[in-house]
Amino acid sequence: MATDYGQGYRQDYGPDHGLGLPERGLPEHDGGRRHRLPAGLRAPFEARSWREFGYVLLSLPIGIMLFVYALTMVSLGLGLLVTFLGIPVLAAALVGCRGFGALERVRARALLGLEVAEPEPLRMRRSGFMAWIGAVLKSGTSWRTLLYAIIQFPWSLFSFVVALNVWVYGWALLTYPLWFWVFPMWAGQDGLQVYGDETRRLYLDSPFEITMTALVGLLFTLASPWIVRALTTVDRVMVHGLLGPSRLATRVVELESDRGAVVDTAAADLRRIERDLHDGAQARLVALAMDLGLAKEKLSEDPQAAARMVDEAHGEVKTALQELRDLARGIHPAVLTDRGLDAALSAVASRCTVPVEVQVDLAERPVPAIEGIAYFTVSELLQNISKHARATRAAVDVWRVENRLMLQVVDNGVGGAATSGGSGLSGLAERLDAVDGILVVDSPVGGPTRVTAELPWRRA
Repeated sequence: MATDYGQGYRQDYGPDHGLGLPERGLPEHDGGRRHRLPAGLRAPFEARSWREFGYVLLSLPIGIMLFVYALTMVSLGLGLLVTFLGIPVLAAALVGCRGFGALERVRARALLGLEVAEPEPLRMRRSGFMAWIGAVLKSGTSWRTLLYAIIQFPWSLFSFVVALNVWVYGWALLTYPLWFWVFPMWAGQDGLQVYGDETRRLYLDSPFEITMTALVGLLFTLASPWIVRALTTVDRVMVHGLLGPSRLATRVVELESDRGAVVDTAAADLRRIERDLHDGAQARLVALAMDLGLAKEKLSEDPQAAARMVDEAHGEVKTALQELRDLARGIHPAVLTDRGLDAALSAVASRCTVPVEVQVDLAERPVPAIEGIAYFTVSELLQNISKHARATRAAVDVWRVENRLMLQVVDNGVGGAATSGGSGLSGLAERLDAVDGILVVDSPVGGPTRVTAELPWRRA
C-alpha cells in the first residue's frame, strides 16, 4: 500500500506537546556516499549508466528472438486450431514466453537493479496433461508474457537506435581533438567532413571548430546517461507490469497473509483471556467458595471466627470484581463504546506511570473495529513506556487525514525501540498490517521515541 507520508503525518507531524522533542518526521538517512562531482558530471562514468546501456544493447537481439518465437509459435498454434494439435502448441508457446519472462526478470535485476517478484504459479485443480494445458491457457501471467514478447521488440529497436547513436556520437565528438589527425594523414582530407557538394566542402579542421566539436560532444556525453535512463524507465514499467505478479494476485496474497495474522491474533487473545480467567478470577472465586464453606461450618461453633472469614471473603469478592473489570476493559472498555477515543485514551493515559498529554482531533468517530484497534495500539504503546522507556513525559496525538486515521505516541525516554527481533512492537505492526495499517518507529538510542501508526478510516 502506497502512502503519502508528507501529507499523512499532519505537516511535520503536528504540535510538539511541549516535550522539547525534535520536529515530527521520519528519520533521514544519508544512504550513499558524498561525491565531489555533481550527478550530472559523474553520470557518464558510473557503473549504473554502463549497466543500463548494456541492458539497452542486449534488448534488441533478445527482443528479436523473443518476438520471432512468440509470433511463430502463436501463428502455428492458431493455424492448427482446426485440429487438436493447435491447443497444445498454443500452450507450449505461452509456456515458452513464461520462460523468457523469467530470464528477463533476472536480466532486469542484474542490470537495472529492478526486483520483480515471481508471478503467481499455475493453479491446477486436478493433475493431468489436459489440466496443465487448461491452467496455462487460463493464466493471466501467460498472456501478459506473450504481450511483453510482442511489444518489447519494437520498443527495443527504438531504444537501441536512440541510445547507441547518442552514446557513440557523444564520445566520438568529445574525443575528436584526439583523433582528428587521422583524416589529413590517412584520408587525404583536412578533417571530419560535415558538408560537401561539387563546388564546396566543409571540414572541422580549425582549432575553434575542433574545440566546438568537443563541446558539443561533451553535451551529448553528459546527456546520454539520462536519455538511456529514461529509455530503461519504460523497460522497468514493462517488466514490472507484465512479467511480475498482477495487482489482484498480490492483493490476494496480502489478504491471505493478513487473514492468518488476524486468526493468530484472535487465538492469542482467547488464550490470554482464558489464562487470566483461570489464574485470576476463577482461582480467586474457588478460594472464596472454600472460605465461605469453612465459615458456614464454623458459624455455630465459633461465630467470631466465622465473621472474620466472611469479612476476608468480602475483600476477596472486591478483588475478584476488580480483576473482572480489568479483564473486561482489556477486551473492550465500556468508555470507548460510550464516549469514543478521546475519553478512552484519557482513561488509559491516567493509568500510565508518567504524565501523558492526550490530543484527539476527530470530528466524527470511525467504525468500532478501527476505533478498537486504535485504542489498543495506544494502550500497548503506553504500557511499553511504563515498563521500558524510563521516560518522564509522554504525549498521544490522534487526528484524521483524508481517509486515514493517524496515531502518534511520543516519549522522552531512553529510546532503542524497534519492530525487529520478535518484540511487542513487531506483533503490533502485524496487527496493523492485517487491516492495511502501518507502524513507523523512530527511536534512536538515547531517545526520544516517536511511534506513528496509520489506520484506514471507515465511518461508523
